[in-house]
Amino acid sequence: MVQELDQDNLAEIIAANKTVVVQYSATWCGNCRIMKPKVKKLASELEDITFVIADAEKFPESRKLATVDNLPTFAAFKDGKFVNQTQTNKFDVLKELVNEVA
Repeated sequence: MVQELDQDNLAEIIAANKTVVVQYSATWCGNCRIMKPKVKKLASELEDITFVIADAEKFPESRKLATVDNLPTFAAFKDGKFVNQTQTNKFDVLKELVNEVA
C-alpha cells in the first residue's frame, strides 16, 4: 500500500507502523514522478511495509525526519526509528534500502 500524505503527520504514521519507507518528492521533480509508479509496484509486492509519499515542500515537519537535500530522497524507518536513506532515481538502489528493513 502507498499512502500519499495530505497533512504533515509522517511521524504518526511511522509510530503506528512497524516498517515504513518514505519517498520525499515535489510536484516539480521529474525523477520523483519517474519513481512514483516503481514505488507503487514495490509496495504491491511487499505488504508488510508501509510506503508513504511525502511532498518535501508542503510538509516541513515530515521532512525533518530525514536529511532531505535532494529529490527524490527515500528514507526507511523500522520500529519508529530512522534506519537509513538514499537519494536516487534508480530502482535497484531503492530496492537495497527496502531490503535493509524488510
